[in-house]
Amino acid sequence: MGEFLRERLPDAAPVASMLATGEFVDQSGRPIAGEEPYRPHTLVWFHRESAAEPSVPFEVRILHADERIVVVDKPHFLATTPRGVHVRETVLVRLREALGLPELAPAHRLDRLTAGVLVLTTRREFRAAYSGLFQSQGVRKTYRALARFDPSLAFPRRELGRIEKRRGHLQAALVDGESNAETLIELDEVRGDLACYRLMPATGKTHQLRVQLAALGLPILGDPLYPDVREVAADDFRHPLQLIAHRLAFTDPIDGTEREFTSQFALEWPDATGSGSR
Repeated sequence: MGEFLRERLPDAAPVASMLATGEFVDQSGRPIAGEEPYRPHTLVWFHRESAAEPSVPFEVRILHADERIVVVDKPHFLATTPRGVHVRETVLVRLREALGLPELAPAHRLDRLTAGVLVLTTRREFRAAYSGLFQSQGVRKTYRALARFDPSLAFPRRELGRIEKRRGHLQAALVDGESNAETLIELDEVRGDLACYRLMPATGKTHQLRVQLAALGLPILGDPLYPDVREVAADDFRHPLQLIAHRLAFTDPIDGTEREFTSQFALEWPDATGSGSR
């Protein structure tokens, strides 16, 4: 069993010391010493220490809370759920600890770099009803984004296309095939060569708004992925993506009431010096 663990775990994993201290256990909780014969289909449990994470210096604002849902204003740079190197610095982990709600779970996702309205369910029994709203396109979503202004493009316009994201690739891409991504884009305000766009997605593909605006030649300010991938340090919070999930509205799937929530975040228009302004 010890040799099997050494082959399967990363080179950096201290397998010998973990075996010696009984950190590997079987499904009944008995420590594995490493000398046991290999048994197929056996579950082995261990705790993996999380890598050091940069602290995200922004708070999660609670917009609404009741017995079924918690609605928050997620800041830029904070992931929704643990994934990859982002574990403790996530909305889910922060709020489970702060609110004492161990079954708290997101009803949908926001990209780590996107700020705005995020809905979470308080208990497992409510999860399917609310997440089903997002999966069935039962939620009216409005985003706001800053990007360059192109007077040759007519608005409003409806963008349709097929977006796919391949495993191991940072970017999603528009590809040939049946459309699976739809967004209504409206021009909200123009200041010089920049504009604020109001985006109303009917679908929720990965990076959908970022991909579609970049394809129009209007990449969102502060985007490190589109149109080109840029290296940004994990603790560099100076240039947030200028994309905000501004408003969510839906009919509550349990009591039928109309719900509407609006983000308190504002887009940061660059001033003449190149720094942001509200």
